[in-house]
Amino acid sequence: MEQEATYRGTVYPWQCDHVGHMNIMWYVGKFDEANWNLFARLGLTPSYLRSSGRGMAAVQQNISYKRELLAGDIVEIRSHLLDVREKSIRFRHDMINAETGEIAAFCEITGVHMDRSKRKSAPFEDAIREVALRYLTEPAEA
Repeated sequence: MEQEATYRGTVYPWQCDHVGHMNIMWYVGKFDEANWNLFARLGLTPSYLRSSGRGMAAVQQNISYKRELLAGDIVEIRSHLLDVREKSIRFRHDMINAETGEIAAFCEITGVHMDRSKRKSAPFEDAIREVALRYLTEPAEA
């Protein structure tokens, strides 16, 4: 299933390092913003997380850098849910140079649903799990 973008933005000059490429800290930040848009689609909205005492914690994150991004480049991230388990999800973000259509980087993350007061993993509610299962997909190879 083709997903609507979970992030859209641009690379600003102050996000670039000494060789003129977007610095890795900004890749991570843009992927993080995509996380919250993906989570909201699944029902893990800010209001749900606040009212339920739940949270999401990343327990593994792997990033592959494929093409450089420069100041002024327009960036889009599309997210793909790869696995849904009782208490965790695994997903991939593809960061795309929106002008060229090329994948600049991709990131695979495993996130755990947790009870914030107990500081322990917690099962997803059935309604969230059902929505998540409908979003399962296999991303295109980069």
